[in-house]
Amino acid sequence: MKKNTYILIFLIFLSASNGVAETFLSLKKNKVNVRYGPSFDSDIKFVYNKINLPVKLIDKKENFRRIIDLKNNGGWIHVSQLKKINSVIAINDKILFKKPNSFAKPIAQIKKGRLLILQKCEDSWCKVKSDNFDGWIKTNNTWGLIN
Repeated sequence: MKKNTYILIFLIFLSASNGVAETFLSLKKNKVNVRYGPSFDSDIKFVYNKINLPVKLIDKKENFRRIIDLKNNGGWIHVSQLKKINSVIAINDKILFKKPNSFAKPIAQIKKGRLLILQKCEDSWCKVKSDNFDGWIKTNNTWGLIN
């Protein structure tokens, strides 16, 4: 009986540790305050000035979300300043293709660090918009999506 109990505890532990899915959000406004704590009474740590910037959700407390960005800067943001993920950042230089295929016509080179607005995703490809270009990128080496 003890052996079954240990196996059950192990399975619960395993499912709890692997069951946490990463969640990404985007900034809703061009100016977003990041605070030291989950309250309007907490001091402002820094301010983001980039609409649609993807951030990773790491904790929740009432109407505040604790986030980190690509550079591991973090803090608390009020939920009203966040929206469902709609962007990614290229971690490496990437090629923007006309179709979701590596053999398709290349349209542009996307530089490392470029913010890309998501239009739709299929398998390991996403259609994105960057400046005057629309096209498809492979989702590997991007920050803001669960690959």
